[in-house]
Amino acid sequence: MDAKQLLESLHAPELPLYVDKYGVIRVGGTRVTLATVLINYQLGSSPECIVQSFPVLKLEDVYTIIAYYLRNRAVFDAYLEELERQAEAKRRFYEARYPNDDLWLPL
Repeated sequence: MDAKQLLESLHAPELPLYVDKYGVIRVGGTRVTLATVLINYQLGSSPECIVQSFPVLKLEDVYTIIAYYLRNRAVFDAYLEELERQAEAKRRFYEARYPNDDLWLPL
């Protein structure tokens, strides 16, 4: 097989991601979220470390996701920022609805 045939036979791997019934992006048929993988990577974890922390993940899936993230960082960062905005809105909602002013914690 020559170089041209080799390149023609290769195809980009599909991303091992799916959207669950709640609209959350998860990895490789597991319950681990895409955000979990990306945030761990952004915090300095290697793909091997991420798989050690989440043994249900496949190393090749984590590498595929990270490689795609590095090529499409703006898209993924926008997704993570939107998740952060949603989490902040939920936090504000629940803090307003259930204030913790009445809590007394002993020192």
